[in-house]
Amino acid sequence: MNDVPVSAPTRLVELTIDGRAVRVAEGSTILDACRQEGIDTPTLCWAENLTPVNVCRVCVVEVENSRVLVPSCSRGAEDGMVVATDTERVRTSRKMVYELLASSVDLDRADAEVHAWMDHYGCDPGRMNDKADRADIATVAQPPKVQDDLYVRDYERCILCYKCVEACGEDAQFTFAIATAGRGFDAHISTEFDVSLPDSACVYCGNCIGVCPTGALVFKTEHDMREEGTWDEDAQSVTTTVCTFCGVGCNLELHVQDEQIVKVSSPADHSVANGHLCIKGRFGWQHAQS
Repeated sequence: MNDVPVSAPTRLVELTIDGRAVRVAEGSTILDACRQEGIDTPTLCWAENLTPVNVCRVCVVEVENSRVLVPSCSRGAEDGMVVATDTERVRTSRKMVYELLASSVDLDRADAEVHAWMDHYGCDPGRMNDKADRADIATVAQPPKVQDDLYVRDYERCILCYKCVEACGEDAQFTFAIATAGRGFDAHISTEFDVSLPDSACVYCGNCIGVCPTGALVFKTEHDMREEGTWDEDAQSVTTTVCTFCGVGCNLELHVQDEQIVKVSSPADHSVANGHLCIKGRFGWQHAQS
């Protein structure tokens, strides 16, 4: 008779969030605890299928006896920790981050959740920067990079959340085709030696598109349709299916408009690929309807 190995029981830690006692598995973050309890917390640089890099700071919370606000996406939950997610200090910090971002880059195509949180905090980006001066900001005053037929890099919408860098690197593709270049106000996402995307190490998996929260990275089909004024998300249907290019079994979400596939995504919580795809899964649909 074969012995079946039994894993050690998961140790729980208990903390207090907004006055309520919360128990989560050891190793969980404060954000994990908040989500478990249904406490809404904004995020930009965080994704469930990426390693937290805590650069956007919109998820900050107040921890008792901590001198500074802490990023909930990466701070581990600890026994006896007392957390407040909706104090005046937290609200002021989150509002300022959103206003600073929206005053320096174009967020008109950001995820709906971004706009919902900005409305919630009553953000006024105009008080941070006169719109007349936006053209002088390096991250805004640049045309979209259209270098191939698959996707477009529109860095006037980039907030340097590093999600694309993480997806291109150790969290998904291990291609390392893009990284952060420059420092301070000159910081930007770039290929090695700033070569064009086709000349870089990019394998066109499109996982960077899948995690971008602001529309800085989009399918070329979406870019072209927006330029033509025909892109209409309200008119699109989404069908979930399984990719047939190989036997892995990645889930695909086909976005269809006017009986044509216009882009493909994948659910981040799917157990097989965790939202990541290869070039065939992400762009192979073009051959199916060409």
